[in-house]
Amino acid sequence: MKKSDRAPVVTKRGKQERLTAAAVKMLHEQGVEKTTLADIARAADVPVGNIYYYFKTKDDLIEAAIGAHAQGLQAMIASLDELPTPQDRLKTLIGGWVRQRDLAARFGCPTGTLCSELDKRADGLDRTAAKVMQGLIDWSEQQFRSMGRSDSRDLAVALIAAYQGISLLTNTFRDPELMTREGDRLERWIDSLGQPSGDPDDLRQ
Repeated sequence: MKKSDRAPVVTKRGKQERLTAAAVKMLHEQGVEKTTLADIARAADVPVGNIYYYFKTKDDLIEAAIGAHAQGLQAMIASLDELPTPQDRLKTLIGGWVRQRDLAARFGCPTGTLCSELDKRADGLDRTAAKVMQGLIDWSEQQFRSMGRSDSRDLAVALIAAYQGISLLTNTFRDPELMTREGDRLERWIDSLGQPSGDPDDLRQ
């Protein structure tokens, strides 16, 4: 048999990454409590009995999923940071949320729903997940500070709170258009903050 005819070797790392990606997907779609190791193994196309070779417990997989969220956030931030102005970065962030409106309508915000579920537990995973949300707030604060805003922290919290709130409503009413309208409003708000008369407290822009 020629070397080129051999079946591809699936490395431990490859299966582990598939299991982690499947965990992210299933936890978002089904929730933490409902999702089983068997669900994740099936979604990753890994035999259920093999999953323990990579992750000993369900909590290990949840922690890996949180890590994947953190990596995704860092990759997104790296891409946004290539844009020329903080307004561009923030508005592109908002545009990304709007593009995910159909997913939000079905399952809510991936990070927000995970944080909400884990907050009901007292095993430390809730604080680990919170660091991902904190990272987005911190980055947003940097953008508002670059716009010359002395109230950058408050603005960052207001922005992320607006997104989490509209994600909840979009999911509750299964209405992607809610996310679209809120995205447009938030972009106008960002524009207004760069104007002398911009009122940071007026989220009705």
